[in-house]
Amino acid sequence: MSGFPGSFWWGTAASATQTEGAAPASDWRAWELAGRAPESGDGNGFATRYREDFALLAGWGLTHHRLSLDWARLEPVRGQYDRAAVEYYREVLAAGRSAGLRIWVCLLHSVLPRWFAEAGGFLAPDASQVWARHVDFVADTFGDLVFGWKPVNAPASFAARRYLTDQFPPGHVSRQEFAAALRAVHLATVHAALRLRGGGQPVASVHALAPISPADPSPGAADAARALDGVVWGSWLALARSDAFAEAFDHYGFSYYYAMAVDAAGGLHPHPSGLPVGPQGYVRWAEGLGLVLRRLGEELPGRSFLVSELGWGGTDDLARTKYLRAALAEVRGALGRGLDLRGVFFWTGIDNYEWLHGHRVQYGLFDLGRQPRGSAHAIREIITRT
Repeated sequence: MSGFPGSFWWGTAASATQTEGAAPASDWRAWELAGRAPESGDGNGFATRYREDFALLAGWGLTHHRLSLDWARLEPVRGQYDRAAVEYYREVLAAGRSAGLRIWVCLLHSVLPRWFAEAGGFLAPDASQVWARHVDFVADTFGDLVFGWKPVNAPASFAARRYLTDQFPPGHVSRQEFAAALRAVHLATVHAALRLRGGGQPVASVHALAPISPADPSPGAADAARALDGVVWGSWLALARSDAFAEAFDHYGFSYYYAMAVDAAGGLHPHPSGLPVGPQGYVRWAEGLGLVLRRLGEELPGRSFLVSELGWGGTDDLARTKYLRAALAEVRGALGRGLDLRGVFFWTGIDNYEWLHGHRVQYGLFDLGRQPRGSAHAIREIITRT
């Protein structure tokens, strides 16, 4: 497979909780202790194996890696930063750079410090001030070791998981809280991007995007699909087009895992129908990535983009390999059409903890023992041909 420029970014992505385990002062750890989620343990052991892991990824031809800094480790008590955590993360970032990787840092990936969550999270009256202080602290403390920033992972998903399902803390199901949180987290993301741009590093978003269609021909399903599209796409595109925030991001990044069909009652269904459904309830459909790329080019002409997460969770690595090859063919097609697409980050390099499934669902190009899967060999072959 050719058609990728030599400057193309080949990366992996991961999060702190999923690779290090839940921080003791995080709301996710409290969720685990309450029996609401599988135990994360030490994630995948990254905290003691990060040098080895970075060398492994770089040795297989990957050039970039995105990780997150756990806010709950850095600031376990409001206003009190943990010196040991700061030094640990500085060592991690330095090790990644020494291995030859360009490290992108995400400031928030799914988990909050318990003190912030208990105060209401991004719905708290002083949330914007608390968040701005944290953003500035991270930029000042770690900016010299960072290649680029990705402020908040999947803002709409963050709000939906917390306020439309009972699967993430605080376990509320409230459309009113969801609407408020959706706007608050989107604004927190763009405000963070504007603050981070002052350091000169590139800043990219990470939106969870999907093609959305009605599950049946009924008017109710069409209305529900339009409403969901307004959340997944419209909620952030409005900010991207606004004069105040149009220049917040150097690159518009996104994750792609699946397409969604929605019925008149708002129920979500795997799409397309008739394909095998994986352990997390969706189907492998590489063509959906092509649809997302086409829409991005139409919605934001002249902008640059990143595939910030691309992967499939399951035990069938042959299926994963086939899917990733097909997805990269869609990327190659977008490049051929002239889309300014800078790179792809695979989720993930090494198997890790999955929020609702523990260690049962495998996304890694490498297993927990750091042994390469066939998909790792396939990706390396593609990279070496660019």
